[in-house]
Amino acid sequence: MRHRGRHRRRRRGAAVRAFLAGTALALTAAATLISASQATVAKNPGPLKPLASRADTAPLRLQEHLVPARTLNRLAASMGRPVGVDTVLQSADRTLSTSTDCPSEDHATLPVTPAATRAYCWDPADTATTAWRPASVTTSGDADDDGVWGTHRAVLTGWTHSTTTGTAAERGLARVAFVDADDPDHPVYRWVLLVVPVDGGRDYRGLASHVSGMVWYQDKLLVTTTTGSADALYVYDLDRIQRTTVDAPAIGRVPGGWSADGYEYVMPAVGSYRYLAGRCTAAGPPCPATLSLDRGTAPDSLVAGEWTAPGSDRHARLWRYAFSTDPARSGLLATDAAGRVDAVEAYRTRAAGIRGVLSYRQPGSTRPSWYVGQLSSSGDGHGHGGLWRQDTKGAKAAHCGSDSSHHCWAESAGSLSYWQETGEVWSVSDRMLFAVPLAVLDRSVD
Repeated sequence: MRHRGRHRRRRRGAAVRAFLAGTALALTAAATLISASQATVAKNPGPLKPLASRADTAPLRLQEHLVPARTLNRLAASMGRPVGVDTVLQSADRTLSTSTDCPSEDHATLPVTPAATRAYCWDPADTATTAWRPASVTTSGDADDDGVWGTHRAVLTGWTHSTTTGTAAERGLARVAFVDADDPDHPVYRWVLLVVPVDGGRDYRGLASHVSGMVWYQDKLLVTTTTGSADALYVYDLDRIQRTTVDAPAIGRVPGGWSADGYEYVMPAVGSYRYLAGRCTAAGPPCPATLSLDRGTAPDSLVAGEWTAPGSDRHARLWRYAFSTDPARSGLLATDAAGRVDAVEAYRTRAAGIRGVLSYRQPGSTRPSWYVGQLSSSGDGHGHGGLWRQDTKGAKAAHCGSDSSHHCWAESAGSLSYWQETGEVWSVSDRMLFAVPLAVLDRSVD
């Protein structure tokens, strides 16, 4: 699986039709009510302000750093031949429950308006504590424009461990749930731990990073890194997933083989992108809070949104990088001869607490709309957030509740991913994986 053309597969029967159609969900009363503390009408972020000067775009410039092939090959030679997505999905050992079988407290985290048309809650073993939380989502609809990877429709969600609870070794770790979505009524999933090769491929460490944004494009997975990191993005290869050989609490090489704190699969990083202007900080280059794919540009592009605290007066940036069209660089960003990556479009928005962003050009439109998902503006960021559709003319959002609040989106919502084949926007709350048709989302804000 090295480029798009080899990923195309014939659409499959009734299960696929069911997947495309979806079933409307009836939200519980808990999900339709907004507390008084959450019902404050969110501030309209207004129009996007284009950023075109060199002073504005220079801080967005990246430098590509690829892990040497000899490092990855040394790791594979010791751990065994890498496997791909199919192998992980075929070994799925956990089940997602459909909405009707989910508890009311999970339903309460879904969007109020527009209502989700597809929703799932996780295996109780994964939500029994708050140590691990989901924050990002991408799908095989991002990976390939026919929506299929190999023979599967799949959804990937990124989770991050708390930095204050658990053992020292697991704090801040990142993992990905590989969801087999071929049967929309019985989706199953398997965990893969994200790691980083060290010592020239003789060992690896866990990726300690908040994966609040994630895009699966061709055979690569790009994920965000933690605020203050020297790296802006890490890059993973979906054809370089490794099996562990020892079930131990350690992560890396151990006596007798390789361990990952009980995980059967690890995915080693194959590269990263760093800001040339230094570490991502509030006063420096923007800390990317969320990512998505835009297939409406030529070439396809990676869309990013900056993190600013909920309720902040600091104006966040939205921008995009072009993907490479070189078949030898599948899934990587377009670079110059020195490996540098420049933003091809950038804006400022008055939206704060951004945890989701999409860019989509409606047929016949001369400019794209930017969909910006925000956390609640309450002090802790919890509660239902807002979802704004912005462009250079203005911003609109859905209304809900007796006071026409804009806090109508999911609770503690994560990133956004548009599945072009199905017309659905996928996201996560802190309890559920869900989808809303883009057409329904648009109607809710018009």
